[in-house]
Amino acid sequence: MASVGLSEIIVPEIFSPYVQMLTEEKAKFVASGILARSAELDAFLAGGGNTLNKPTWKDLDNTVELVANASAASVLAGGSGLAPLNIDSYNEIAVKLSRTQQWGAMKLAGDLAGSDPMAAIAGRVAAYEARQLEIVTLEILEGIFADNDAAPDAGPGDTHTASDLTFDASGVSFVAGVTNFTAENLFDAAQTAGDSQEDFKILAVHSAVFSRMRKNNLIDFLQDSVTGASLATFQGMQVVYDDSMPKSGNVYHSYLFAPGALELGWGSHPKATEVAWAPDGGNGYGEDILYRRRVYCVHPMGHAYIGAATGGGPANTVLDDAASWSRQCPERKQVKIARLITREA
Repeated sequence: MASVGLSEIIVPEIFSPYVQMLTEEKAKFVASGILARSAELDAFLAGGGNTLNKPTWKDLDNTVELVANASAASVLAGGSGLAPLNIDSYNEIAVKLSRTQQWGAMKLAGDLAGSDPMAAIAGRVAAYEARQLEIVTLEILEGIFADNDAAPDAGPGDTHTASDLTFDASGVSFVAGVTNFTAENLFDAAQTAGDSQEDFKILAVHSAVFSRMRKNNLIDFLQDSVTGASLATFQGMQVVYDDSMPKSGNVYHSYLFAPGALELGWGSHPKATEVAWAPDGGNGYGEDILYRRRVYCVHPMGHAYIGAATGGGPANTVLDDAASWSRQCPERKQVKIARLITREA
C-alpha cells in the first residue's frame, strides 16, 4: 500500500461531498445547532458576487390599538381618518468566504497504510476543516462583539447601545464566586436579552471554564437518544466547550446562543478536491499533493458585513475587526447571542 499514490485512492466526486458531510458532523457549532444551514445562502453561493443583501422585515411597533368607531372616516374613501401603519425593513449583508489548503502525501503517509485509506484521509481533512469553520465563526463573533463594544457607527441603520450584548464579571482581580463562572453571572448575561432570554439554548465555553463549571457541580450529563453520546447541559442549555474560545490571560469569554443564531451556507468549486504530482517534492523524489478548495458563508443574524469583500473574501483578521460589521436589527433582543466575560484564577 505504501507505493500507492493519492490519485489512486481519492476520487474527487466521492471525496468532496463525503468530507463536507464529515465536517458538519465533526463541527461542534454545527452539531449543536449554533450554525444552521441556510438554503438562501446556498443559493447565493451558487451565483456570482461576494456579498448578499438580505432585506428583513422589522417587527410591528407596539402602537396602542385604536378604539373601534363605526362612524370614523376612511382614508381609502377620501376621508380624514388615520392612515395605516407601515411595516419597515432593514438590510443584512452576508459575505462569501473562499478558502484553500494543500497537503503533501508525506503528511498523510500514515493514513495511506490504513485499511480504508480514502476514509482515513477524509476523516483527517474533515477534522481540519471543522476546526477552521469554528475558528472562522469565532472570528466573526469577535468582530460582532468588538462592534458592539464601541459606540454605534455612522452607517445606516446601526443604532445599538454599546456593550448591550455583554455581561462582564471579570473585574480587575480574581474573587472566587464573583469574577469566575457562576450561575448568577450566566443569568445576568442572559438578561441582556430581556424577555427573549429563554431563546438561549446553547452555551459555548473554553475548556477552563467548563472545568470550573464541573468543579462547582453545575453540569448535568444526558445521553443523546440517537448516538448514545454524553451531552453536557446546564440549566437546560447544551454546553459546548472548545479551546478556540477567546481568552486573554485568565479572562475568558463564554457565548450564549439561540439555535440558528448564525446561518451557514455551502458553495462549490469546480475542483473542490484535486491531487497533483510535484516532481520536485522530496528533493526530486516526487510527491503527491492534495488540494482542497471551499466556498462557504457564515452569517450572524441581524448584522451587515460592511468591510472589504474582494477576491476570495475577507481574511480572518478582517472578519474580527469591529469596522467590518454593523448591527441592523432594531432591538437587542433580536440578536440571539450574548457574552459572559469571567476571570477564572
